[in-house]
Amino acid sequence: MTQTIAPRTASTTTGRVAFRVRALLLLLLAVIGAVLAGATPASAHAALTGSDPQQGAVVGQAPAQISLTFSEKVAMSDDSVRVLDPKGKRVDTGKAADLGGTTYGVKLHSGLPDGTFTVTYQVVSADSHPVSGAFTFSIGAPSQTSVALSDPAVGGGVVGALYGFGRYVSYAGFILLVGGAAFVLACWQRGAGVRPVQRLVVCGWLTLTGATLALLLLRGSYVGSGKVGDIFDLTLLGQVLQTKAGAALVSRLLLLAAGALFIAVLFGAYARRDEAVASDETDGSDGGDEGGVSDRSRADADAEKKDLTFGLAIGGAVVAAGLAASWAMAEHASTGIQAGLAMPVDVLHLLAVAVWLGGLSTLLVALFRAPAETQIDAVAVRRFSRVAFASVTVLAATGIYQSWRQVGSWSALTGTWYGQLLLVKIGLVAVLVGIAWISRRWTAQLSEAPRAKAMATAGATVGTTAGAPTGATALAGQRTKQPTKVPASSRDSSSGDSSSEDSNSAGSDSRDSNSRDSNSGDSRRADQLARQQAAVATARQKRLRDADPARAGLRRSVLAETGVAVVLLAVTTVLTSTEPGRTEEAAQQATTSSSQRSGTLSLKLPFDTGGQDGKGTAEVTLDPARVGGNEMHVFVERPNGKAFDVPEVKVAFTLEAKKIGPLPVTPDRIATGHWSAIGVQIPMAGDWEIAVTVRTSDIDQTTVTKNAKIG
Repeated sequence: MTQTIAPRTASTTTGRVAFRVRALLLLLLAVIGAVLAGATPASAHAALTGSDPQQGAVVGQAPAQISLTFSEKVAMSDDSVRVLDPKGKRVDTGKAADLGGTTYGVKLHSGLPDGTFTVTYQVVSADSHPVSGAFTFSIGAPSQTSVALSDPAVGGGVVGALYGFGRYVSYAGFILLVGGAAFVLACWQRGAGVRPVQRLVVCGWLTLTGATLALLLLRGSYVGSGKVGDIFDLTLLGQVLQTKAGAALVSRLLLLAAGALFIAVLFGAYARRDEAVASDETDGSDGGDEGGVSDRSRADADAEKKDLTFGLAIGGAVVAAGLAASWAMAEHASTGIQAGLAMPVDVLHLLAVAVWLGGLSTLLVALFRAPAETQIDAVAVRRFSRVAFASVTVLAATGIYQSWRQVGSWSALTGTWYGQLLLVKIGLVAVLVGIAWISRRWTAQLSEAPRAKAMATAGATVGTTAGAPTGATALAGQRTKQPTKVPASSRDSSSGDSSSEDSNSAGSDSRDSNSRDSNSGDSRRADQLARQQAAVATARQKRLRDADPARAGLRRSVLAETGVAVVLLAVTTVLTSTEPGRTEEAAQQATTSSSQRSGTLSLKLPFDTGGQDGKGTAEVTLDPARVGGNEMHVFVERPNGKAFDVPEVKVAFTLEAKKIGPLPVTPDRIATGHWSAIGVQIPMAGDWEIAVTVRTSDIDQTTVTKNAKIG
């Protein structure tokens, strides 16, 4: 009975752990898939706020150069800006120049013909993200063009997906490495000798190192051609090493080399030192004449351990801060307002996230995978609860500052993609804090009684086994009883009989041989029974340990926390690759003010035809927006900003106050997502209703309206 119960119990426990780990892994893969499926191919962190000539403008004479103005500084190469004539032939000189501030220009060849020209740009913003786009202008009059404004490859495709996945994995590795080491040093120093904890931290180091190397290789293709074949192009790699993003990745690799030394000391000398101190404490219970010497030895060992702990804490903090700075120096914090303050705040934010979520992951491993004899105690759990509370406080303070800096206004919080993602992140943090509060309640109820009971039961089991007439002890007794004493009378009666002595000698040899064979078999059986009894004792100890309702509740709540943390990390990864709300709003305002200064009316009308792929935005521009003849352009875009090639677009103007209209206008298709009409007549000034009808399929169409003052 006993021999069949133990394996079933261990198997059941292992099965439950494996199921939960598989469920968490499936959740991780699902979140990554959703993130990669919903991510936009190119992240425009530097927005194009103006150009000369303007988008869609018709100029009388060919300009000498094209100038582009961005919302922040950008990095350009020789082919960053290209100007193509109606036949697709390049007409620029090929080298972009910095015209001062955030404006860049490229000169054009002389003698350009009339027609529609296409301007494409592909640059890298100050926060290391690729930016690309295109627009058209016309000389003399619009014309047909063979240049299609297709979706740019920069930041998208297979390379873009791999780069986004690498960013997610690098964040995860950083959290496991820093958070796991901090958990061991600050909360559970005995965990330095626990193999599952060691594997978790080492896995974090390997993950971060591998992801950093992958990002370094992918970087050139990610901001360039977007081709998979360019990943291993050494020329592109050399160019990447000269950029700010490349320097950040290289510095991260150097810090990871120092991190490897830290891990070796933490799980080598430090773990052995902790075991030695524990051994001294156990041996000190013997007392005796050497008590004074033992006390001094333990005091010296404690002092050495404190010095080693202090050294590891300082060294680990320096390495962790350096790793966090490798993100801060190359992403959102490095550009925009108050960059000098934003970068150290970003470092604190990343460290707080790592200590909280990485410690949470380590606690989960300790609760589910740590051996019974090194099961985490209530003191360590309570200590982590306090550390996690401090981390959340720092996280909230730095997060509020970062949110203000990146969003800037309530309208950007709700009206931009960055702001909406930030609201999702705040909601996930709130859920995580709520679950953490439940974990804190379980922690308050956690006690050492079940563990003490388990140890006492195990001791009683060993004691009972030692007194039982079976098992190793019984067999040892049987071996001791093998030699049988011969009565004195028998020895006396046979002392003179040589034949009897020979016979007895032969019989003795036979009995000795049989005894050795019996002892060998009994020894093997004793070892087998000892192993079975050890398995039974271990299974009983695990069963008693798991019977603690507080510990079981803590396991469930920590597992739930970890699941939410996985989703939170995915949202954060997308957030760091999304254009900040402040930048997006500033770009929109700059574009609007530029249109107003030039007398051009610009309206954006979101639409939804109700069919598949039926959502988008129609932007109507009217130049010069006055009574008489006007030039109208309609730009149809998807929700992610890409050009939307729809079958038909129609516009109508109505002046309700004077009962004029609707005046229909059917623009001509110029390029992908671009429609234009020349000579649109506005008979009088007033508050006109502009109705745009968009058809996305044979049966799906809708009409959206907006009022604007013309004239």
